[in-house]
Amino acid sequence: MTDFEWPWQYSFPPFFTLQPNADVRRTQLDAWCALIVSWGRSNNVSQIDVTEASSLPVFKNLAINRALPADSIMIVLEELAKRGHLEWTDKTKRRGYIFWRSPIEWGQKIYVWAQSTSRISSVCTLYEINQGDDTVNQEFHGLDDDVLLKALKTLEVAGKAELMDFGDNKGVKFL
Repeated sequence: MTDFEWPWQYSFPPFFTLQPNADVRRTQLDAWCALIVSWGRSNNVSQIDVTEASSLPVFKNLAINRALPADSIMIVLEELAKRGHLEWTDKTKRRGYIFWRSPIEWGQKIYVWAQSTSRISSVCTLYEINQGDDTVNQEFHGLDDDVLLKALKTLEVAGKAELMDFGDNKGVKFL
């Protein structure tokens, strides 16, 4: 975990109780969504399990002895989904991907890297993109495998890449 700078609301006890007033709740949900996206980015968290969410530091401030209740966590996660920052992986809404960048944005970053490193018309394994020495300084280095695959699929849809399956390995040809 990195040293994450918590926003002021995180130390404000009422922040952990969703407010009934619609205007106040909208502001509160804005703050919660921004917090979760920032926290996910800072700590490289790209998946969330609802059953474990209440134990995550983003939803629990031990310093003020406050935690967001499970039903409120679901409301916040649903709001994140509405805003495009969360995608449920199952119909029961038990797990989801947290996007601090959308798959399209990740795909664009990867494609810019492919262009700048002369990888157009060549094949790369997903491992090379995700863990290779050539990507160590790239923001997408170490990206969750599933999110990386979603990003590459956006490039495939845009006609900029072709995904390949080599049995145990996956690869991509940049076009």
